Amino acid sequence: MPSIWECVATRTRSFFQDGLRAAGSPLEPGFYDELEELLVGGDLGPALAARITAGVRQRKPRTLEDARQALVQELAAAMSQRPRGLFIDARPSCVLFYGINGSGKTTTIGKLAYLLKQDGFNPLVVAADTYRAAAIEQMQLWADRAGVPCFAGRPGGDPGAAVFDGLQSAVPRGHGVVLVDTAGRLQTQQNLLQELAKIGRVAGKALPGAPHETLLVLDGSLGQSNLVQAQGFNQALPVSGLVVTKLDGTAKGGALVAIEQALGVPTKMIGVGEGLADLGPFEVQRFAETVFG
Repeated sequence: MPSIWECVATRTRSFFQDGLRAAGSPLEPGFYDELEELLVGGDLGPALAARITAGVRQRKPRTLEDARQALVQELAAAMSQRPRGLFIDARPSCVLFYGINGSGKTTTIGKLAYLLKQDGFNPLVVAADTYRAAAIEQMQLWADRAGVPCFAGRPGGDPGAAVFDGLQSAVPRGHGVVLVDTAGRLQTQQNLLQELAKIGRVAGKALPGAPHETLLVLDGSLGQSNLVQAQGFNQALPVSGLVVTKLDGTAKGGALVAIEQALGVPTKMIGVGEGLADLGPFEVQRFAETVFG
């Protein structure tokens, strides 16, 4: 079975590697113009593409391999320099997930619950998406797959109440980490964003310091549109980290660099596939080498 990193960014890698070969040698006229166009086409955005191209030019590569290595270094330097590990030292810790419908929140929570259980954290899942008819059932199914308990909110009930009760129940039961699923919403739905901010405040009342992590789950196949999403969500409830899903089936992995550079928020995990183990920590250098290596 291939590893996560063997699956990640396969189409993104092909896009950039084919483009680099077509650009020719960095000693040939027009190489840097083609390189900048390649980066724009890879969803890095015009400003960041120009910045990275200028960085590569300053390194004065003489061969295509030199240029490739310069790109790896420039790409890594453009991404967030903040720590990428999960802040789950508190007992219990609260990790709150949010994002648009279909981004992969529920799946990601199930996978993370499974991995945390393997590490002895005794996680609890809280199904606080009380609006969508099948959301609670879906979260319970993933919790069952992961072999962890699920505290379910009442269908049609107050999601804040579900979060409050779920967090309070975690303390006497000795849960080390509480993973909270919230309703999918668009960054333009102000009433729902206000509710998201309220959920964050409620979590803090139920458990001092909560939420310890606020993870925005992004569908990697959406490319640059994820930046607009991230900016909107960040205003309602500051994002502590990103989780990017579906990076195995898209040529738009370059957008991840633009999002990190714009927000200064680190990607903490990446997900591929539907298996319980198909989630892993994000590594900047490995991502850069996967894309351009």
